[in-house]
Amino acid sequence: MMPLPETFDDAARLDLHMHSTASDGALSPTELMQLCHARGLTHVALTDHDTVAGVAEAAIEADRLGLRLVCASELSAQWRGVTIHVVALLPDGPQGALIDGFESQARARDARGEEIARRLEAVGLDNALARAREQAGSDRPLGRPDFARALVAAGVVPDMASAFKKHLGAGKRGDVKAHWPWLSEIVGWIRDAGGVAVLAHPLRYGMTRRKRGLLLDDFVEAGGEAAELISGYQNPDTTRDLSRQLQERSMYGSLGSDFHAPGGPMAPGSMSDVPRTALLPVWRHPRLAGFAQ
Repeated sequence: MMPLPETFDDAARLDLHMHSTASDGALSPTELMQLCHARGLTHVALTDHDTVAGVAEAAIEADRLGLRLVCASELSAQWRGVTIHVVALLPDGPQGALIDGFESQARARDARGEEIARRLEAVGLDNALARAREQAGSDRPLGRPDFARALVAAGVVPDMASAFKKHLGAGKRGDVKAHWPWLSEIVGWIRDAGGVAVLAHPLRYGMTRRKRGLLLDDFVEAGGEAAELISGYQNPDTTRDLSRQLQERSMYGSLGSDFHAPGGPMAPGSMSDVPRTALLPVWRHPRLAGFAQ
């Protein structure tokens, strides 16, 4: 296997942000690794929400296929009233405070799921929690996509898009804000595990450039070291501006598709090209040296 490049040039062989059925993805960890291999990827991260439950299964298939897999997770945090996501790249796996952190995140997700169910029953989804659990097909914490599929299956809405537009999207009845830990606490857990904290999709929070800068400042102050320069498909001018913001703070840049399910515009490894930049790739971080080989 060829090691990853020193720069973002020829970085089309990796994807450091993907989801499986261990959270809200449609493919099992095994199926996801098979798809990554079929698409020519060599270095990948499975970043299910607030869990590493799928990593062991993914690792078995990745090893069989000759893929380099790093243990990872996408953790939820709060910052100034906004839910922020942080990708934890964990070359040594979960350790220390992060182990208890995953348990507390699961409890927060369970409480959130119960509240979403209560609210959706008021709009006609009877026995909402059990219906969402049936859609999930396992005992993992429920997410909004599970409730969206339940709404479709019950005939309350015609499709997933309508479920989010009417009931689960931002500001709708089913948009329940969980009591996530502060951003600084999440970053602390990741550092305690010897991992690298990566701010996920910083362009998706609807922030002004100034507010995004404040978020990056607080993230770095907490010990965060990287951010996703590319998350799926982005405007190249906006990406160049983000690159400048990251360079000003001596951060690393990461890449990921945020893949969840086949059939849409995203697939493992599918994302915008990286514009010319002096930003260092996250795989050049000393703690990820083994992964980059």
